[in-house]
Amino acid sequence: MHIILQDSEPVRTNLKPLTLTRPIAALLAGINDSIAQRWGRLIPTATIGYETEDYLAEKYPRGEAPEVESFFIAGNVVPDPEFANAVRALMPGQWIANNRGECLARRAGAESESSPVATLSPIEYRSLTDIFRSSKELIARDFDMLTAGRTSAKLPESCTLIGPESLLFIEEGASVEGAMINTKTGPVYISAGADVQECTVLRGPIAVGKDCRVRAGARLLPGVNLGPSTRVGGEVSNTVFLGYANKQHDGYLGDAVIGMWTNIGAECVASNLKNNYSEIKLWNYASRRFEKTGLSFCGLIMGDHSKAAIDTTFNTATVIGVACNLHGYGFPRAFTPSFSNGGAQGYTRQILKQVIDTETIVMSHRDVKISKADIDILTHIFNDPDA
Repeated sequence: MHIILQDSEPVRTNLKPLTLTRPIAALLAGINDSIAQRWGRLIPTATIGYETEDYLAEKYPRGEAPEVESFFIAGNVVPDPEFANAVRALMPGQWIANNRGECLARRAGAESESSPVATLSPIEYRSLTDIFRSSKELIARDFDMLTAGRTSAKLPESCTLIGPESLLFIEEGASVEGAMINTKTGPVYISAGADVQECTVLRGPIAVGKDCRVRAGARLLPGVNLGPSTRVGGEVSNTVFLGYANKQHDGYLGDAVIGMWTNIGAECVASNLKNNYSEIKLWNYASRRFEKTGLSFCGLIMGDHSKAAIDTTFNTATVIGVACNLHGYGFPRAFTPSFSNGGAQGYTRQILKQVIDTETIVMSHRDVKISKADIDILTHIFNDPDA
């Protein structure tokens, strides 16, 4: 069985800048897993490929399988056991729809049938705000799946637990000392290699990913999902870090999504609520304008490889592209295109070679070597006038 996770429009463009550097299915969804990795966990015998933009294909290949064994699945669908079982049961030509009548999954090998064999309503990423809006639910769902039949490591006596012990799971190899953990509001999952330091507050639902560091004194509030090897301090609420990110110091983030290989400097603050409590508008790459979200709360969306200097202040619902370098006083614009250098006083264009040199150093700090595919992706985005 070969699963091909398909990008589609306008969804892929709606999810930029995060999908400038990856297919939709490579976005984090739940505890430690991307959408693609969730498929690998739910159907371990399947091989996984991506159908995405050509410039991403080297890093995210399609893979091949006999046509009858290929299953074409919308890459923005976050799979759950019900959906995975429905996909397993598909016969050639059969397909599954969502409640809008759109095809979510189809098995190849025959002409598609006129009607779906099932209509399901799994979580879908259709806009940037869906990522943080679904965070609490995905953490809670994954907690039940990941902990079934397993025993948590013991919580050290230096820590304080408020709420059910059954809603706390600590993997072997995690370090947790002097923390206050509240599971009354939801489960807390701490992965292997994580370092949760003294005087931290974790209020579930929370997911601390593999090899993460939660700095002393940090306050993580419901909905925080730390992707692998993320470093976090200060106050954070309902925010998804895709992984390998730094926000190690004081400063507030809420209702936000932070890309990989980013750095948010000390005392950076991002608003997630307007003073007049009115509906928030967010930059949309598809329409090239600010669109209504229907939400009152929305914070920072930051693309991969971007950096913010100390004391940077972000206005409500700010979108930062890929490989930006933000600094100076005042609010950066509510939309900053990729490879911008500057802030409220104005922007210049980053130099591609300098960005690649910097990212080579940044990635080496996590013992990751920048690849030719990574460089080619950054080069493509640099040359894309719509990025």
